[in-house]
Amino acid sequence: MKKILFFFIITLALQTNAQEKVNWLSFEKAIEINKTNPKPLLVSIYTDWCGWCKKMYNETYTNPVIAKYVNDNYHAIKLNGEGKEPITYKDYTFKYNQEGKSKYHELSAALQNGKLSYPTTIILNKEEQLLDRIPGYLPAKKMEMVLAFFITKDRKVKKWDDFAKNFKSNIKE
Repeated sequence: MKKILFFFIITLALQTNAQEKVNWLSFEKAIEINKTNPKPLLVSIYTDWCGWCKKMYNETYTNPVIAKYVNDNYHAIKLNGEGKEPITYKDYTFKYNQEGKSKYHELSAALQNGKLSYPTTIILNKEEQLLDRIPGYLPAKKMEMVLAFFITKDRKVKKWDDFAKNFKSNIKE
């Protein structure tokens, strides 16, 4: 009986720890996968020193509803805005730059249209065209709404305000 109880407790503990997590990809890997399995792209731009970025990864992206939504509907890219590794995309190699005290990765700057802000969420469609740039921290409920909006078929005719008014969240408080 003790062995059965022990096994049950261990199984329960493992299931609790096996929460769904966002499957983060490098930029290059996501673009490669997108060729054979097209989905919209979620690019999360962060820096190592950014407190709001850490909060977003620790609270928003660890929410099981968000993780499942991202994994089911997007290719998720985690991009360090000050990353030092070159990234080649569309026959151009984006590199790390430092100008005085300002340091940034050229791809991060290009995606943010030169307005460096961390965290920033970039949404690209499955053809890799920019749909939106959303600077700042997004709590889970707001992120869920953003994610849902950009995969909605009637997004082109429905305005954000109308969508937000009628949106029903799956996140419990």
